[in-house]
Amino acid sequence: MSILLGIFIGFGVWFVFRYVLTSFFTVEQNERAVKTVFGRAERMGDNTTINTPLADMLTEEHKKRYNYPVVKVIQPGGPYFKWPWEKVYKVSVATQTINMAYDPDEPKANAGGTILEAVTKDQLNTGLTGQIRYRVAENNLYAYLFGVKQPISHVMGYFVSVLRERIASFAAPDSPIIPESEMSIVTGVSINDLRKNLRDLNDHMERECSSSIARYGILLDASLITGIDPPAEVESALAAINTAHNQVSSDISLAQALADQKIVQSKRAVEIETLNAQAEVEPLKALAEQLRILKSSGPGALAAYVRNVRLRLFSHAQQIVREVES
Repeated sequence: MSILLGIFIGFGVWFVFRYVLTSFFTVEQNERAVKTVFGRAERMGDNTTINTPLADMLTEEHKKRYNYPVVKVIQPGGPYFKWPWEKVYKVSVATQTINMAYDPDEPKANAGGTILEAVTKDQLNTGLTGQIRYRVAENNLYAYLFGVKQPISHVMGYFVSVLRERIASFAAPDSPIIPESEMSIVTGVSINDLRKNLRDLNDHMERECSSSIARYGILLDASLITGIDPPAEVESALAAINTAHNQVSSDISLAQALADQKIVQSKRAVEIETLNAQAEVEPLKALAEQLRILKSSGPGALAAYVRNVRLRLFSHAQQIVREVES
């Protein structure tokens, strides 16, 4: 009897230490937790992501595929208690940075996770370097914990596929300075276009990958593509093209500046000549107006005015040639 009692007491002590004392847990400030009961996550009723704003990021086809339950999220704090048949999953929601060439399934791929290769529209194999900032989405923890087995692998694969598709079809926007007839001379090389439009490329990747939060429970905060390196054998050719491009751009800018200067000078010359003509015309207009007024004042007024003008001219003349009347 005493042996049986000892067994029960020992079992009770083991149960308390094994399950009761270890059933308390806390959640750190940069963590969120989800609790499962017999393997089933605690949910917010029958709510699913299809009824949340996350559904706006998906197409109608993907809404059926990525429709996850909305689970209860345990916020930072504690201590919390769980029963032995319950399990707690903790995840960090802090923003993390990863090299965009990193392959979680094969770390040695892409030159050891340092350079990501992609093919441009003109069939040039180029190397891309950069980083991705991401964090686990608190409002879709079910997708991250239970929806996919390796969410980071899915997100990286999705990002790389979108990026390679963009690199293969990228076309630079039309230049407002260079005429369309000259665009084929100075532009059109895909690697040059990509280098000059890195910001547009990063913005495009952020827009296209915004649905990752609804798909995998991971939010891509930013895509930071920092380098596009062509193969060594075409580097010198690209340098020559860039030099020609810069020279043509400089010549066009200089020609435009000279043309603008000529236009301004021509406008000023026209204005000066117009003012001179107006200055010469105004006295004639004033004289004509005076003669009109004199003529209207009486029949002999205009003749008297002409005679006075002649006398004034005679007083200033040293010699006078007068026609003798026959």
